[in-house]
Amino acid sequence: MMWQLFTAQSKHKKRAKFAAIVWTLLIFIACFIPGNEIPHLRVPFADKWVHFILFGGFSFLCMLAAPSIRWTKLVFIGLLGGLFGWLVEELQGLLAFLGRAKDVYDIYADAFGSLLGVSLFYLFARMAHSKLY
Repeated sequence: MMWQLFTAQSKHKKRAKFAAIVWTLLIFIACFIPGNEIPHLRVPFADKWVHFILFGGFSFLCMLAAPSIRWTKLVFIGLLGGLFGWLVEELQGLLAFLGRAKDVYDIYADAFGSLLGVSLFYLFARMAHSKLY
């Protein structure tokens, strides 16, 4: 049952951990592609939306890997996503040969995405608790 994914008794924690690791690698790959190889989209703030979704997925999958609705875990994963986003941007700024640059608005998009991922997990976990218990 889908709702069991959001409980501490989930049988799918190993799959969720694997998915979180793969997603993290995807973030590194996407964020360190040389700038001249990135297609230019005519969508306003497309780069920010990509960051928002990548880091929202990161936090959501990290929460699924070890489901808990304790506020300390929620805050920790939310902050971890924001710090991870900051680290990626710092590295982009330091690795100028990639043709990428540090963008503070990307850090904001990463942090808000991480907050959304944790919030969605919390919402689904609360719904799962009410349906299963």
